[in-house]
Amino acid sequence: MFQLLRPLIGEDIELSLALDNDLGFVKIDPGQFEQGIINLAINARDAMPDGGRLTIATQRVHLTKDDVKRNSGMEVGSYIQISVSDSGHGMSEETKARIFEPFFTTKEPGKGTGLGLAMVYGFVKQSGGHVEVDTQVGLGTTFHIYLPHVPEAKPVNESLMELSLVPQGAETILLVEDEDPVRGLVKQVLEAGGYTVLEARDGQEAVVMAQQYEYPIHLLITDLVMPRMSGRQLADYLVHSRPNLRFLFMSGYTDEAVMRHGVAQAGMAFVQKPFDPLDLAKKARQVLNTPHT
Repeated sequence: MFQLLRPLIGEDIELSLALDNDLGFVKIDPGQFEQGIINLAINARDAMPDGGRLTIATQRVHLTKDDVKRNSGMEVGSYIQISVSDSGHGMSEETKARIFEPFFTTKEPGKGTGLGLAMVYGFVKQSGGHVEVDTQVGLGTTFHIYLPHVPEAKPVNESLMELSLVPQGAETILLVEDEDPVRGLVKQVLEAGGYTVLEARDGQEAVVMAQQYEYPIHLLITDLVMPRMSGRQLADYLVHSRPNLRFLFMSGYTDEAVMRHGVAQAGMAFVQKPFDPLDLAKKARQVLNTPHT
C-alpha cells in the first residue's frame, strides 16, 4: 500500500515503515483492512497540517492475562499488531472518548463524514480483534490494531474467482489504470466476459489510443486520481468526440477526493478500491445496460 499512501498524505509528511518479516497469518477481509489503513493515514495527515512524520509498524505480540484485563473482549494469545503513528497535534481525553462514534468528527463541515474511524473499529471487531489509541495533545497519536494470529493458513485450491460468473458482453472498453497488476487483472476478467479491452497507463495515453481507434468505444473505466490528467478530465475530453461513451470511475482515495472531482455530485458510476474484479465487471455491465439520459 506504500505507493498508494505516498501521494495521499502529501510531500510534506515523512512516511516510514517498520515491518516485521515473520508475522504469520490473520483472517480478515483485505479490502476492509486496506481501507482502514487509508482512513487512519488520512486522519494522521489532517492532524499534521504543517507536515510531520507518519509511521506504520507491524509486529507479532503475545497478550497475557494482565494485558487482557485492560482490554475487555480480548483473550490471551498471539496477535498481529499494526500501529499507525503520527507526530500531529494529538487529541484531548474528551475527543478520544468519542472518536469511534459514527458521524463524530472534529473536522470542518465538508471535510469529513466522521465514518472513517467507525469503519476501522467495525472491521477490527468483526475480525475478532481490538483497537487502542495512545494520544496526547501536542505529542501525536498512535492507533494500535490487534488481530488474532491464525496458526496455519488453509490451502486455497480454488482460483481467485470463477471467471464463468463474469457478465457477458461484446462491447469495447477503454481501461485506464497506472498500476500494472491491477490493470492486468481487470483486463483478464473483462476479456473473460467477451469484451474487447483497450488498456492505457494514464490519461494522455488513453487520449491517443481513443483518437487512433477507428471503432466505437462503449465504456471508459478509469482511475479517478491520476497525475497530469484526472479521470474526470479524461472523461470530459473524450465525450466531445464520443458522445455515447459511458463512464465508470474507480479510486482508492476517500469520499472527499471523489466529491472534489465532482463524481459524487454528478451521480456518476464509481467503485472504491480495493475491489473484487468480479464486482467491477458486474458494475461495468450495469453501466453499459443503463440508457443514456
